[in-house]
Amino acid sequence: MSWAVEEWKEGLSARVLQKIHELESQVDKLKKERQQRQYQLETLEAALQKQKQKVENEKSESAILKRENQSLMELCDNLEKAKQKISHDLQVKESQVNIQSGQLNCSKKDIERLEQELKR
Repeated sequence: MSWAVEEWKEGLSARVLQKIHELESQVDKLKKERQQRQYQLETLEAALQKQKQKVENEKSESAILKRENQSLMELCDNLEKAKQKISHDLQVKESQVNIQSGQLNCSKKDIERLEQELKR
């Protein structure tokens, strides 16, 4: 079959055949260059898709972390409120203990005084 492809060149001058050979070489070179660029393009597109997926995954992870952070902040606020309530309750109870301790001391003194009176 290649002989049929070359048949049209018969009878052409050496100069024209040389020019045809140069042009064919240039076409082959351009085809190879085109293939290389096509491969580079496909490689770059694959890398771009990979980066897009990575960015999408990071956005998703960022959204998850933001929600988790918000949840933790709410939890901290709730814990702080609970701490303040417990601290207030503790102060109230300490105050009650001090009052009762004072009452106990008064009662002890009253008992001692009454015992002293009884002894007399």
